[in-house]
Amino acid sequence: HRKGLPHVIYCRLWRWPDLHSHHELKAIENCEYAFNLKKDEVCVNPYHYQRVETPVLPPVLVPRHTEILTELPPLDDYTHSIPENTNFPAGIEPQSNYIPETPPPGYISEDGETSDQQLNQSMDTGSPTELSPSTLSPVNHSLDLQPVTYSEPAFWCSIAYYELNQRVGETFHASQPSLTVDGFTDPSNSERFCLGLLSNVNRNATVEMTRRHIGRGVRLYYIGGEVFAECLSDSAIFVQSPNCNQRYGWHPATVCKIPPGCNLKIFNNQEFAALLAQSVNQGFEAVYQLTRMCTIRMSFVKGWGAEYRRQTVTSTPCWIELHLNGPLQWLDKVLTQMGSPSVRCSSMS
Repeated sequence: HRKGLPHVIYCRLWRWPDLHSHHELKAIENCEYAFNLKKDEVCVNPYHYQRVETPVLPPVLVPRHTEILTELPPLDDYTHSIPENTNFPAGIEPQSNYIPETPPPGYISEDGETSDQQLNQSMDTGSPTELSPSTLSPVNHSLDLQPVTYSEPAFWCSIAYYELNQRVGETFHASQPSLTVDGFTDPSNSERFCLGLLSNVNRNATVEMTRRHIGRGVRLYYIGGEVFAECLSDSAIFVQSPNCNQRYGWHPATVCKIPPGCNLKIFNNQEFAALLAQSVNQGFEAVYQLTRMCTIRMSFVKGWGAEYRRQTVTSTPCWIELHLNGPLQWLDKVLTQMGSPSVRCSSMS
């Protein structure tokens, strides 16, 4: 039985046997020693905590026909660009409403690791770009607006594993809210995607050595409409999430290094919903551009980007690609409702 956060253990014992993580809990307002307050002592009263509820996303109002006069840039999925790099936690500037996601100093994480990480505010990353009403295309209110709703799919994400530029093995379809991607060999487990089983006749010595260091890998949580990545490995993981990058004001292709024992919010459904509602006013192409936000790339042990010898993700020995199925299916329904793009698609787009 793995060690865990005391308040999570008590809540699991007394209230919610299916509880996976502290991300699923929020403290009541009048608790003086709640976990999120980061005090030296932590309240473990299970009745001082509540389960995080998944927020209901408002439907997007989509006109059947949209007009746009200027051509938008083609979709860039950042595969061939050389991204910037940043480190966690030094690269994160806490916003006023941002609660650090690492445990308090000296606290035991869900897997028994002591974490002394503190958020370092030395790097000014600026604030995420916000679209003001003046930058949006005017909406013709006489158009027939159709509400397009979000619905949760049976599998919240699909995960593909790559070695360099070669896809290896079958796609893993995640149905559980918490799962790990690790280097071990469990053949059939809905909460684990084990990379150790996968064979590749083209595997070289560098890939083989990297695979040995994946170890416990990464844990992914999907809770309350948010996706978190927690590094369980003894080596760092490297994450490229356009949704996360926008939140912190980084370039969309930035790769963030997550050290062992740290976790990062890599996607937020509500932020995506707000961006989708804005993009509908800008036309078909603007909505289609959001496709790249629904893909998250993550490499094990070896990083990539401007500060690394490997400058593209396909140069890293071992990496995975996550497709977030709920947002992707929502985009598909919105695009279907909008009809054809007003700018002719070409091989360059």
